[in-house]
Amino acid sequence: MKDNKGKNKRKTQGMSKFAIWIALVVLMLFFSVASSGFLTPTNLFNVLRQVAVNGIAAVGMTMIIITGGIDISTGSIMGVASVGCASLMAMGVSPIVAMVIVLVAGLLIGICNGFFVYEIELPPMIATLAVSTILRGTTYIISGGLPVYGLPKSFNIIGQGYFGPVPVPVILMIICFVIGWFILEKTAFGRYIYGVGSNSEASRLSGVNVRKVIYAVYGMCGLFSALAGMVLLSRVNSGQPKAGENYEMDIITAVVLGGVSTSGGEGRIVNVIVGLLLIGVLLNGMVLMNIPDYYQRVVKGVVLLLAISYDKLSQKRARKGV
Repeated sequence: MKDNKGKNKRKTQGMSKFAIWIALVVLMLFFSVASSGFLTPTNLFNVLRQVAVNGIAAVGMTMIIITGGIDISTGSIMGVASVGCASLMAMGVSPIVAMVIVLVAGLLIGICNGFFVYEIELPPMIATLAVSTILRGTTYIISGGLPVYGLPKSFNIIGQGYFGPVPVPVILMIICFVIGWFILEKTAFGRYIYGVGSNSEASRLSGVNVRKVIYAVYGMCGLFSALAGMVLLSRVNSGQPKAGENYEMDIITAVVLGGVSTSGGEGRIVNVIVGLLLIGVLLNGMVLMNIPDYYQRVVKGVVLLLAISYDKLSQKRARKGV
């Protein structure tokens, strides 16, 4: 009986992975017909550059969702990192020092999220939503509600530079995904992350330090989100109080589309890349077709709802042995 359930589980995961690849190919074919400018090298690199910010943050989000949690504060961490880093550089702080300060701040914010989730036992969505609200207000306090300018030109390379034909943000995203892949697939800590998501109590009884795992994944999510915020800052060349607003929804959608179960314990970070590209292609194609922003929001909401619904239905089928 257990063997059958295991086979059904693997079969469901395989179908999910196969389905998202088909969806990506179909979507690309559709937009290539609908818009002559879609399937060009320039636009395809543009898609990669556009998804790079979300992709960097998605690495941390993947780890959190695998543990069975979620982080709604990701977009706000990006915003406060963007404004904070811009403010520091505008005051004359060197870009490297400013970036280190902001990365440490992102790490500490993530650890703070972990504290409320593990120690206070708040639901992850409520805890991170509250932190998100605080951080979004903080961005306006720091900036006075106005964009922060005065960034050194050397900082532009992070968001606007190229290494050969490849945009630097894309390279940073690839590096982050490689780091995430190595942690999840090649280390004991990665196995602990999956174990906590599958059954935290069983993991604790087997000797896993669940507290350490929760603090670490939320801390890393804060760190990656802060890095994403600085890439976004470099792209727009100013610290915007609204930077990162609602980005967490696109990030969560990409992770769930990539087959990471919202119930925890399942999913591979490699597949998240496909989910990320799917969202990127969808948004880019709608822009090329001049679809208004409010329609785009409806489409993104529907995609997220369908992805989560598919995840839950797949789990039900696996449990029933269908």
